[in-house]
Amino acid sequence: MLLRSLLRRTATGLGTLLVVSILIFIGTSVLPGDVANIILGQMATPESLAALRAKLGVDQPAHLRYFLWLGNFLTGDLGISKAGSGFGTIGTPISEMLAPRLWNTLRLAGVVAVIAIPISMALGLLAAMYPGTRLDRMVTFGTLSLISVPEFLVATFLVLVVAVHLGWLPATAYMSGNETGWKLARALAMPTLTLVIVASSQIMRMTRATVLNVMSSPYIEMAILKGVPRARIILRHALFNAIGPIVNVIALNLAYLVSGVVIVETIFAYPGLAKLMIDAVQTRDLPLVQACAMIFCATYIILIFIADMASILSNPRLRHPK
Repeated sequence: MLLRSLLRRTATGLGTLLVVSILIFIGTSVLPGDVANIILGQMATPESLAALRAKLGVDQPAHLRYFLWLGNFLTGDLGISKAGSGFGTIGTPISEMLAPRLWNTLRLAGVVAVIAIPISMALGLLAAMYPGTRLDRMVTFGTLSLISVPEFLVATFLVLVVAVHLGWLPATAYMSGNETGWKLARALAMPTLTLVIVASSQIMRMTRATVLNVMSSPYIEMAILKGVPRARIILRHALFNAIGPIVNVIALNLAYLVSGVVIVETIFAYPGLAKLMIDAVQTRDLPLVQACAMIFCATYIILIFIADMASILSNPRLRHPK
């Protein structure tokens, strides 16, 4: 049964990725502007524009370009940059442009996850252990307040207070690639703090709500009647049965840290993958836009797949359905 669920979810993920690839290709094809005009400028002649379009392959029919792009992508060939987005130049292999940006994004996401997940789960469990207390009300009020505040407002507030008013940290996270130790920590501090505030509130709220929902189960009520301490009930019984929804919201937040931090990377000038995609859209570098979008979508699908399997493994009713 577990193998069947694994195969079914794998097939669903691959099918979803195929559909997404079609949507990405269609979406990038209808972007306004012309890459040949961007490269040659507004004074280019029609003959030079036509020659450059033929050289770049953008004059071919859409379905031929899609199958060629998909075939190359499946073999690991992401193509070359057609407009010199970001720090690349025209003709630079996209894989070379993606590698340092992807590493920067994964490093930032990893630091945020290491900080946000333990803190938010611990506060969520504490709120569930003492429902109705001042601690619970503070956690509930804090999570509702943070969830309702967009990340650009959090980032702007931190820049004004921490960087401008107090002068503790730099307002931008510009990195040359050679930072280590304290310099690296200072560069990552502001975007990390912003994303920790944004991501931890959702995990904290889901942890509290899910554990309290499990606490209303009959077997939990029986344990309470037997005098088992509430902390032991939550940590040894309720938490394990509530792990499925918690893992799902953690997976969604991790996917957001990889693909949804466009605003944060833009505000702090952080050289991540999302910022590279924005640069590629502005220069209409379609192969680079398509590669970034496929990485983002594949990240979501893989993390949701892992969360689904964790839910199945942690719940005997899902492992052995009647």
